[in-house]
Amino acid sequence: MKSFLKALILLPVVALVTLFAVANREPVAVQVDPYEWFGIGPAISLPLFAIVFLALAVGVVLGGSAVWLSQGRHRKAARLHAREAARLRDEAERLRASAATSTSADLVPSSIR
Repeated sequence: MKSFLKALILLPVVALVTLFAVANREPVAVQVDPYEWFGIGPAISLPLFAIVFLALAVGVVLGGSAVWLSQGRHRKAARLHAREAARLRDEAERLRASAATSTSADLVPSSIR
């Protein structure tokens, strides 16, 4: 069911992206310095869809990096909690093992005997 829904959403998106790429395949000039104020190199000629896809890819990478960096404190807290849980789990297992090996006479206080 999940793969069907994924296909139901992705197929129209792929069709639209393909139509966009076919409709915008004429080359356009991309220039770093359009007014030649700084005298930076010549223009690069690329199809418009390649420029748009490249801009989207750069945006996804920059956005993902920003989110990853902003969530660093949460990942650090999760690591600390995981270490603490592992330490407490080990301590509980050690206490269970020591309780299982001790006899019931050891558990009764000597004043009651």
